[in-house]
Amino acid sequence: MTALRFDDLKQYSDVLRSRRGDAVTVRFVEPRDAGELQNYFRSLSASSRYSRFLGAMSELPEGLLDRFTHVGPDQGFTVVATMAVDGFETIVGEARYAFHADSESFEFGLSIADRWQGHGIGAALLKNLECRAAAFGAERLYGDTLRSNAAMITLARKSGFVFGNNGQDWKLVHFEKHIAAAPKDIPCASWRIAAASRETRAATLAS
Repeated sequence: MTALRFDDLKQYSDVLRSRRGDAVTVRFVEPRDAGELQNYFRSLSASSRYSRFLGAMSELPEGLLDRFTHVGPDQGFTVVATMAVDGFETIVGEARYAFHADSESFEFGLSIADRWQGHGIGAALLKNLECRAAAFGAERLYGDTLRSNAAMITLARKSGFVFGNNGQDWKLVHFEKHIAAAPKDIPCASWRIAAASRETRAATLAS
């Protein structure tokens, strides 16, 4: 498995659309986003933060905030979904994901600002994560959420995920989806190019 190279994170930005057609940019978080990302999490309702972190949390602890705002050595990445709101780029959602090369799996968690839930942003972001998973060469995309998190469960179900029990915590439900997209079939342009580049490097190394 040849890892993707992230020499220029900006090349992996994607523009999605909300249900009513608003442009939503998904980009890698940068260290300069730390303050705004913290404010985003603080602005979530208590129930949304509880669902996102599987427990009570009023804000990100300093160490976790640092982890969220840097590319991790463990193939862990954070992206933010932003929109122009009153003339300012505003974070309306985020996702944290990690590629596990040993199991060819792609783990993720995400949240959408309470004000923007129900606008199709979560569905668009999840579809974008499928593109990223396919580009990494993952064979499955998965996550875990609280059984009480009806919004995430509904989103995952509509997106074609299969549900099962979490073997370690009865309060959680596990959901996963098989990824079968060939590089040329990945619908997100930036990740289609990234996947093709990964395949080319792998072929070169094998020759």
